[in-house]
Amino acid sequence: MHDAPVRRRSVAAGAVGNLVEWFDWSVYGFFAPYFAASFFPQSDRIAQLLSVFAVFAVGFFVRPLGGAVLGSYADRHGRRAGMTLTILMMAGASALMALTPAFATIGIAAPILLVIGRSLQGFSAGGEFGTSSVFLVENAEPGRRASVGMWQQVSVGAGTLSASLLASVMFAVLSPEALSSWGWRLAFLIGAGLGLVGLYLRARVPDTAVSTHVRATGQVPRRPLVAVFRSHPRQAFLVIALVAAGTGLVQFWFVYLPTLAQLRTGAELRTGQVAAAIGLAVFTVLLPLFGWLSDRFGRRPMLIFFALGSAVSFVPLVLGLRPSLLNLALTASLAGVLLSSYAASLAAVMAEQFPPEVRTAGISLPYGVAVAIFGGLSPLVATALQDAGRFGFFLAGVVVLCLASAVVYWRMPETRDLPL
Repeated sequence: MHDAPVRRRSVAAGAVGNLVEWFDWSVYGFFAPYFAASFFPQSDRIAQLLSVFAVFAVGFFVRPLGGAVLGSYADRHGRRAGMTLTILMMAGASALMALTPAFATIGIAAPILLVIGRSLQGFSAGGEFGTSSVFLVENAEPGRRASVGMWQQVSVGAGTLSASLLASVMFAVLSPEALSSWGWRLAFLIGAGLGLVGLYLRARVPDTAVSTHVRATGQVPRRPLVAVFRSHPRQAFLVIALVAAGTGLVQFWFVYLPTLAQLRTGAELRTGQVAAAIGLAVFTVLLPLFGWLSDRFGRRPMLIFFALGSAVSFVPLVLGLRPSLLNLALTASLAGVLLSSYAASLAAVMAEQFPPEVRTAGISLPYGVAVAIFGGLSPLVATALQDAGRFGFFLAGVVVLCLASAVVYWRMPETRDLPL
């Protein structure tokens, strides 16, 4: 791709899917207390919330299936075709949840449709990450793969922060009754609308030259995922190792921090949420810097910095938590610095592990597995061990995981200069 305006449109088209994904993901969590009663019987408020968050978890565990199916689809039919399908599914899932009648109207069909919508979100998200990452990296100019690929992670932060801003505004201007009756539906419809904007952007850009070439020359295997595990099993397991510590710590610091601060220090949930948002903003703003450093000095130095820095700082940061906003914000910001050094290289280093004919399949399934196990379970395990008085086991486990990741990063080959 040689035309700069086309390249800019391609970056926007590649990144918008993750923005929509994380916007929808966050809207679900922010508005769960307001729509729980719409989908589940109203006899027990706690049971309603537990049911809603159980459905939330379903999205994590459907991701690997989506990665397997949609990653292979994108290898066989093109990156743009894969991205168009994933964002169409995301928009449809949000619209389905927004428009589903309440339990009082259609009975058991309401929670069934909620599960279908959430599963569809998770399924599409499983294919979105790998496909959009490959699309961005393959469209990058030589020597700028991390600088372009990191926009995928910028969109993650932007989507979450946008959902947080929307929730804050709606919580301020609408009454609890309005939020429970129609406000949450409006939030999901906005997510569906963003998906349609993304669909428009993706329909206006060409596929990558690499993908077009390998498909035109018949190099794509009939079953790309089978080819990955037959010919590239080491690289597939390397993707899981690359992602494990980072995805767990992203969930811990940016999702679980408000709960952790309340449990350990008595801080108000709102204080922890503001601190997590500040940390996420630091993470997002620093991604271009670490993308540039990754292209200049290599993937391995950035990843090793993240792993060793996290191993050394994790326990002191957690044990040093205090209920003040300043303390929590500084903690989240330091975590954001370390995590941005990991995330800026992620799209590029994963794409550089596989040949183009199986590249999206090679990334999508292992990434989905890592996110489901290490990301999806991180808050749950932390809460269970905190409640059992065994939180030290969790702290030790995270440190060991970071040190193991550092060993993986140290031993992996540097891929910055490899041709795609």
